[in-house]
This record gives sequence, C-alpha cells and structure tokens, in this order.
Amino acid sequence: MNKKPKVFVGVSGGVDSSVSLALLKEAGYDVTGVFLKVWSPDFLPCDWREERRSAMRVCATLDVPFMTIDCEAEYKKEVVDYMIREYKEGRVPNPDVFCNKYVKFGIFLKKALELGADFIATGHYAQNLKGEVFELTESVDKNKYQSYFLYTLGQNELSHTLFPVGHLTKPEVRALASKFELPTAEKKDSQGLCFIGRIDMKDFLNHFINTKEGDVLNTKGEAVGTHSGAILYTIGQRHGFTISKKSADEPRYFVISKDLEKNTITVASKENESDIVYSTKKIFLKDLHSISGKELNSKNIEVRIRYRQEKQKALLEKNTEGYYITFENPQNGVAVGQSAVLYQNDICLGGGIIEKTL
Repeated sequence: MNKKPKVFVGVSGGVDSSVSLALLKEAGYDVTGVFLKVWSPDFLPCDWREERRSAMRVCATLDVPFMTIDCEAEYKKEVVDYMIREYKEGRVPNPDVFCNKYVKFGIFLKKALELGADFIATGHYAQNLKGEVFELTESVDKNKYQSYFLYTLGQNELSHTLFPVGHLTKPEVRALASKFELPTAEKKDSQGLCFIGRIDMKDFLNHFINTKEGDVLNTKGEAVGTHSGAILYTIGQRHGFTISKKSADEPRYFVISKDLEKNTITVASKENESDIVYSTKKIFLKDLHSISGKELNSKNIEVRIRYRQEKQKALLEKNTEGYYITFENPQNGVAVGQSAVLYQNDICLGGGIIEKTL
C-alpha cells in the first residue's frame, strides 16, 4: 500500500489555513493541524489563546489531530528584536518577511520534518510549481500578493511546502469554508503584525524605544507642526503627526524624510507638485536572495517595494558592492529597510532589503 504523504498544516485560527487543512484532508493526505505559539508582549491583550481555541475547533470539526509548536524564542529574537533594532536605526523593517523566514518556514518546517512530516502547508495566497526547479508564483487572486512576503524561501523550503489555496480567490475560499462547515467560515481576516495582530506601532515601540516630541517641517524647512518622535515614522505615512499651520482647504500631508539627529520629519503633499522632492529612481540592495539558487544577472525585471503595489518595470545590475535596481518610472515613498521583491511575469525570483536610495 502506498503511504499517504504526511502534512503538518499551520492553523492560525483563520479561514485560509482552515480551508487549507480541509482541502488536504479531502485530497487524501495524512494531515495534522499545528498551531504556532509565538511571543506576545504582556502589555497587549492576550489573543493567542483564543486563536488557539479557534484552530482546535477547526481540527475537531474535521476530525484531524492537533498539536502546538512553541516558536516563542525564535519569534522574539528574529522578528520582534529585529524590528525594534531596525526602528532604532531609523529604518522601516518588514517583520512579516522575517516571520515567514524564521518561524513558519524556519522552526516550524524544521520541527515538522523532525517529527516525520513530508510537507508543511500554510494558507498563503501563492503557488509552488515544480519545473526544472521549484518556482514561487503569484496566486490566482490578484488582490493577494503574498509572494511578496515569501521571497526568502529557497529550493529546500519549497520542496517541502504546499499552498493549498493559492489557486483560489478569497470568495472561493469563503465558499469552501461554508461547504466544509468550518467554524471560521465567517471569521474576519486578521490584520496587522504577523501573529500579534492589529497594533498601534507607535504605542508598541514606545515600550522599547525612548522618544520625544519634535518638529514637523515643510519642504522649505519651516516648522508647521509636531510629531511624537522621528524614529517612529515611515516614508509615505499620512497620520500620527499634527499640522498646526495650514488652512482648511490644504491637502493631507505625508512624510517624505526624517532626521533622527535633529528629531524632525519633513512632509509634503501630492497635490502640490512643487513639494514632490522624494521620488526615487534607483535603489541599492546589499544582498539579494535567489529562490532558484541561480545567480540573478543583469536583466529587465519587475519589482514591488511594498505589498499590494503593482509591479514596476526596472533593470537589475550587479557590481562588487551589491545590486542596483533602476526603475523605469521614479518611485515615491521608498523606505530604507523595506523589501524589494523581484519578478518575471508571475514568477517571484527573490528579493532583498533596501539599503539606500539613490
């Protein structure tokens, strides 16, 4: 008799992972639902226990085994500590990318294989296609660009990973959840920081970083308002600061730069063309991860510098320092510390952290 492939499915208590579990069981896999317990700060509501109960209910409904894997230490070190460290340096990190790299496709995959699993599965909207090599491609649902958060995966991870809902749209997943009579069928999508959920980043960081109020400047260098601490703001941010010197008909402002030494942020408005001084034509990546494992040579590519952004045409070049990406059209709101993810058509090639703008 052929042995059924054993799959550990990461169940978060949400609808996407629930349907992933149901589809794999229906397809004949030997499935186990696994809840990943991560670090949670004591000053935030403790939601993980309720999410774990939700995941347990799904497994009970589908009559599949359930287990919990403790990822608390890895999450605190590789996601939270990294995020705080980056903000202290004036950069804007992408914790979801590191959560995938070190937790879901790091410690979870490692422990799953040690416990006899052939694969892990998650509810990500992405596809894993096997050709000459494993290729990470975009999902069918074009409102879900979650390959952006998965660009650190390589051939080893993809060879042991299934994405059961990558060929579906969100409405189709909701319909399947109802069909399988899952308790998460009507549950709202989770938002915010990976696992921890929706939080006010300023309030979160204030527990770890000392900040003080400073001036908001316009593009002429004039003080026009106040902010809570330059270190807390990201390029393109439209809220969290106060503009005191403006008329009622003036447009909303957004952050275009910040000076940590002077503790100032500079704002502009898109409506005022003379204020557009923050467009970026070129970015530098010190390191570049290739999903295929092959060298990414100079070539025409497409790039995303933020989640949900339409892919932008660009040229990738390499020299002894690292990798340079030159955009066909200047990009607004480029934040150092964020991820630049590379594509050819729907195939995610890899990506890296933006080290500087040029």
